[in-house]
Amino acid sequence: MTERPGPGDAFPDIAMETPEGGSVKASDFAGQKLVVFFYPKDNTPGCTTENIDFSALKPEFDAAGVALLGVSKDSARKHQNFIAKHDLKAPLATDAEENGLSDALGIWTEKKNYGRTYMGMVRTTYLIDAQGKIAQVWDKVKVKEHAKAVLEAAKAL
Repeated sequence: MTERPGPGDAFPDIAMETPEGGSVKASDFAGQKLVVFFYPKDNTPGCTTENIDFSALKPEFDAAGVALLGVSKDSARKHQNFIAKHDLKAPLATDAEENGLSDALGIWTEKKNYGRTYMGMVRTTYLIDAQGKIAQVWDKVKVKEHAKAVLEAAKAL
């Protein structure tokens, strides 16, 4: 396995599908700070809470000049339903392609739960500076208060 990119490394510039059918990648945010938060699955308790928390703080991220992007392997259609159901404000993207962004970052990985082994997303958040370099990484994120911590770090960058 390749080493995961960390602070100081360039964030991979791999395109992902948006819920509207377009595409988005890190370089689209050049010259601006960006928070990319990866979560396992739409409409699960922790992922819903995380997306609602980031959405609630979006005006503060905007005021600080920081773009937000939530990413999972869910389809664009699932993202549309998730956004509508919870009135989410943070934009989402689909990283469903094989060898996509989560693969490049090493966060789509083998997981074990109740003796079952499967591939899954490790809940991870990246703060990227205006030059496209990773400024901070939160691994194996605990959802409670996470969005607030990321906002504080982004403001300090």
